[in-house]
Amino acid sequence: MGRKSNNQAGKGKAKGGKVMDAAQLARKVLNFLDNHFGEEFNSKQIVKKLEIRDSVVKGGVEPILHKLAAGGSISKSPRNYFSSNKEPEFIEGVVDFVNPRFAYIVADAKHNIEEDILIKEADLKNALDGDRVRVMVYPLKGNTGRMEGKVLELLERSRDEFVGRVEISPRFAFVVPDFKKMHHDIFVHKGDLGGAEHNQKVVVKMTEWREGDKNPTGKVTRVLGKAGEHEVEIHSIMAEFGLPFEYPEDVTKEAEAISDEISQKEISNRKDFRGITTFTIDPADAKDFDDAISYRVLDNGNFEIGVHIADVTHYVKPKTGLEKEAYDRATSVYLVDRTIPMLPERLSNGLCSLRPNEDKLTFSCVFEMDENADVVKHWIGRTVIHSDRRFAYEQAQENIDNQSGDFFEELTFLNEMAKKLRRRRFEKGAVNFETVEVKFQLDEKGTPLGLFVKERKDIHKMIEEFMLLANRTVAEFIFDKNKGADTFVYRVHDHPDLERLETFSNFAKKFGHEIKVGEGNRISKALNQLMDEIQGKPEQNVLEQLAIRSMAKAIYTIEPRGHFGLAFKHYTHFTSPIRRYPDMMVHRLLQHYLDGGKSPESETWEDKCLHSSDREKRASNAERASIKYKQVEFMALAEDKDYDGIVVGVTEWGVFVEITETKCEGMIRVQDMNDDYYEFDEKNMRLIGTKNKKMITLGDKVSVRVVATDIDRRTIDLEFAGNESNNNSRKRK
Repeated sequence: MGRKSNNQAGKGKAKGGKVMDAAQLARKVLNFLDNHFGEEFNSKQIVKKLEIRDSVVKGGVEPILHKLAAGGSISKSPRNYFSSNKEPEFIEGVVDFVNPRFAYIVADAKHNIEEDILIKEADLKNALDGDRVRVMVYPLKGNTGRMEGKVLELLERSRDEFVGRVEISPRFAFVVPDFKKMHHDIFVHKGDLGGAEHNQKVVVKMTEWREGDKNPTGKVTRVLGKAGEHEVEIHSIMAEFGLPFEYPEDVTKEAEAISDEISQKEISNRKDFRGITTFTIDPADAKDFDDAISYRVLDNGNFEIGVHIADVTHYVKPKTGLEKEAYDRATSVYLVDRTIPMLPERLSNGLCSLRPNEDKLTFSCVFEMDENADVVKHWIGRTVIHSDRRFAYEQAQENIDNQSGDFFEELTFLNEMAKKLRRRRFEKGAVNFETVEVKFQLDEKGTPLGLFVKERKDIHKMIEEFMLLANRTVAEFIFDKNKGADTFVYRVHDHPDLERLETFSNFAKKFGHEIKVGEGNRISKALNQLMDEIQGKPEQNVLEQLAIRSMAKAIYTIEPRGHFGLAFKHYTHFTSPIRRYPDMMVHRLLQHYLDGGKSPESETWEDKCLHSSDREKRASNAERASIKYKQVEFMALAEDKDYDGIVVGVTEWGVFVEITETKCEGMIRVQDMNDDYYEFDEKNMRLIGTKNKKMITLGDKVSVRVVATDIDRRTIDLEFAGNESNNNSRKRK
C-alpha cells in the first residue's frame, strides 16, 4: 500500500488495527497524562507507552501535544516534556494488600469514598497491609474501571514484627513470613539471627526498608522453635497477631499488692445481697466468674432477679499500670488451648472472680418481675454478694432435666422466665443466630485427639437472656436520662446492607433455600426461618457463617444507634468487665452518672471505642487462626478414609469443601481434577466439564479424601474420592 493522502493525515491505526482519528488520539493522550499525574513524558515516551504502531499516528502525537498545551489541557516544560493539568484528589486510608501485584486503599470515612482505590505494587512506597497512608487519586479511572492512585506518604506502620520461617544460606538469611498478606521476605544479616537455625520459626522485627530495595531488612527478636510443634505454632499465632506473651513486671507487682480484704466501710456504701440465694453458672473449666444471679420471691408475689457483675473498676483505677495494660489488651483472647487474659490472674481468677462462699464486690442490675417476665421496676448500683454455689453449665442443666439437686427449683423457674424473655425478643425482630462452635480434645502435648461441636442447651440460653436484659436496661437507663445526649459506650449493630443480603440470598438459593429480602422485621423473620430450616443439615455451618458475614459488624461507639440483631433500641456491654475493657468503661460512666456527674467530652471515649473494636477484631482473627491450625493438624492425623462433605465455595482455581463430620474446610485444586478439563461459570458459581458436561456447584454433597496438609499455610488439600473427579494418583503427606 502507498502513503495515505493528506486528507487522511489525522488518521491511522493503533495497536490491534483500530482506526484512530485526531480527536480520538487527543483523548487517548490526555487520558494517559491524567492517569500519570505528577509525571512528565516527551512525545517518544508517550508513543511507546501507548504502544502506537502506525507511523502516521506516531507523527500525529507531537502536534497534538502542543495543541493540548496551547489550549491549557496539559503543561509543557522548556525541554518539551508534557504533564497533566488535572487536579488529583488526596486522601488518607488503610492498605489492603490483596496479592503481590497490587493493593487496595480503604479510604477513611471522612472522604465519603465507598469504592476502594487500586494501587499497583510499584506505587505503594513500601507500604504493607494495614498501614495508614496518604494517597494521590488519579483524576480518571484506569483500565481496570476502578479508581487508581499512588501512595505519597507512609503515615503509620500497622506492624513491624512478623512471624516466619528462617531460611539460611552460606552468605545471608531470609525470614519467609507466615502472614499471607506480607508478600516480601525479610532479609536478615547473619549476625542478627539471634541464634536461630535453618527452618526454625522466629519473630523478626523490620529495622530498615530503603526506597528502591526489593526487601526490607530485619532482626530476629525471638526464636520460637521447631516448626510444627504445638507450643511453637501457638506462639507463632500469638506473635502474628501481636498478642502479649506475659505481663510487664510492674503490672504484676501492682496486682499482687492489692489487698483482698473488704472493709466494713466499703460494704456499708453498698446494697447488701449476701443473704439472698445467689449462684454462678459458667463453663466447667472457667476460673474467671464475671456474673452471678440472685433470686427471691417478694412479699407482693413478684420476683426479684439480680444480675451481679464483678466490680473490676473498684480494683483497677484510672492512670495505673493495670488500667493501661487492660486498655491496651482491651479483651481476653481464647485460643484453642489457653486464655490470654485482659487482667492478671490475681484479679481475673482471684479478687474479681465471683467465687462461691466468698464475699465479693459487684455492680448490679436488679429486676422486680411478674410471672409474665415483665419488668415492673429495676435498680442499678454497687452491691456486695456471697455466692452459694458455683455451677458448671452441665451440672445446672442436669438439675433442671432431673428436677433434683441444688437449687433445681430456682433454676427451673429462672429458665422459664428466660424463655419468655427470649420469645418476646424474637417477636420484636431479633435474629436467631446459633453458630456452630468447634472444640478440640487435646492431650498434654496439645495434639488434637478429638473434635466435637459444642451444644447450646437451655441453661446457656438462660444465662444469655438475663445478661442481655441487664445490658439493654443499663443502655436504656442512660439514654433515657438525657435523651441520648450524655456520653456513653453503646454496642451497636446496624441494619444489614440490602445488596449484601441479596448476595447472601442468592448463595442460599444454591443450597435450595429461599430468602425473601425485605426490611426491618421481615428480614429478621426470613433469616430466622432459614436458621430453622437448616438445623442439623450439612449446609448449616456454612450458611450460618455466611449469614453473619452478610450482616453489619457489631461495634462499640458513643452513638446510640441500636442493635438490629437483638432488636433492641439501645444496647451496651455491662456484664463482662473481667474480659472486656468496654464493660469497664460502661461501669465508670454509669457510676459517674449515678453520682450526678455531668457528661464528659465525647472524643476521648469514641477513640477508646474504636480501639476496643479493633482489639476485638484482632482477638477474633487470632482465635480463628488457632482453630484452623488445630483443624489442619487434626485432619493430618485423622484416619485415611473417605469423608462426606458439602461444596461451600467454587472459584476458577478450586472447589472448597466442608467436611461434614469435622467441620474442617479444604480445597480441591482444579489442576488436580484429571477426569476432564473444567471451566468456571462465574455467574452460577460452578465448574463445568468440557467433555462430560459434569457440573460441580455450591451445595453439592460430595465424598472427599485428604491428600495433603500444610501447617504453615493452615490449609487442607483434598481430592474427590473414588472416580468423582480424579485418578487418585496423589499421596497423602
